[in-house]
Order: sequence, then structure tokens, then C-alpha cells
Amino acid sequence: MPTPRPCETHLELVKFAHPLPHIAEALRHQRKVKVVALGSSSTAGADNILPFPPRLEMLLRQRFFGRMIDVINRGVGGQEAPEEYSRIETDVTTEAPVLVIWQVGTNAVYKSYNPAEVRATLEAGLDVLAALPLDVVVMDSQYTQAIVGTPAALNLANIIMPMIAEVTSNKGVNLFSRFALMKRWFEAGIPLTELDDGGQLLLHTSEWATNCATQSLFGAIDDALKPEAIT
Repeated sequence: MPTPRPCETHLELVKFAHPLPHIAEALRHQRKVKVVALGSSSTAGADNILPFPPRLEMLLRQRFFGRMIDVINRGVGGQEAPEEYSRIETDVTTEAPVLVIWQVGTNAVYKSYNPAEVRATLEAGLDVLAALPLDVVVMDSQYTQAIVGTPAALNLANIIMPMIAEVTSNKGVNLFSRFALMKRWFEAGIPLTELDDGGQLLLHTSEWATNCATQSLFGAIDDALKPEAIT
């Protein structure tokens, strides 16, 4: 059997700018830890590949053994920030999580959304979340053929991803740049054909890329918790 490709998580690239005080406090006092993953099919899962929420749940449970940790998958295929914003009350607030991972940007590029509309609803959603006792991580788009494989898509991606970075910076929210992470893999010689899952859309991440991106996200979360003296 061929040797599995090693996973380079590039913490130096995805390291969070801010701590995660709410999840840290819950872990410190061994309270139930609930995480909500809000997003589109990148979150919900596609093409029979296990998506990141259950993978992240497993990694968190292993790292913080004995704690009650649940990662609730609230991904709905085909949605973007405008539609996801409308679900914050029902899918986030009612769950009372200590951490929300909001995945945006994929369908903004794939479905050619108006960047101004995506920005406005992302900003509004982050304002709503800021009023709640929870931490927020925004995850941007994957780097796959459907997102970067044509000049038009790549041009829009190069508008949407910096916009997401700017909004999260302005709002003081952590960004997990899946786009930058996967672009680094591509620049290191991993072909796009190994980054997508081989589905007809050439949109969703492969088994390897999904797993490695989840490990990278977990590494960023774990690193952000270390200053809080979680043991």
C-alpha cells in the first residue's frame, strides 16, 4: 500500500489572533462544552466524506479526555452568509454553545454572490454573536478546482477571502483561513485533483484534505486554549 501523505497543519499560517475564553472557562470548570458548526455543505458533508464537525469532536474529546464535548453540525448545503445569518437564532442561540465555527465564502464564490451582500450579512451576524456569551471562529472557503480553477472564480475568490479577513479583523474575531492553508498545500506540490473529492462539482474537499484541515483547525483551537492553562 502507498504511504499516506503526511499532514502539514501549518499552525504558523492558521494561528488565531485572539484567545477563546468561553470554551476555556467551560473546560476549566469541566462543564458541558457545546460547539456549533454553522455553514453550508462544507460543514454538512458531501459525497460520502465525513465532514469536519464530527472529526473535530473526536479530536477535542481525545485532547480533553473526560469532558462532555459535543460539536453540533448545523450545515445546510448551498447556503451562504445571507441564508446562514437567518438561522443564527434557531441553530446557534437556542443551543447555547461556548464556541461557534461559522463557515462562509464557499458559495459566495461558487454561486457568484454579491460580495457586498456577503459582507453585510457576515458583519450583522458577527454583531449578533458578539452579544452572546460564546467564542467565534470564522472559517473561509476551501481551495479546490471549482473555487480557483477558472479566472472568473479565482478573481471572485481573491475578492471574497480578503473581505472575510478584513471583517473578522475589524470585529476582533478569529479567522481559520482554510483557503490560505489549502493554497499552501497546492503551492507545495499537492495537485488540485488530490484536494477535491473527485465529485462531479470539483468543489468539496477530499478525504485527506478534510482530515488535515480538521487537524489544522484543532491545532489552532488547542493553541488558543494553552494560555488559559487548560490541562
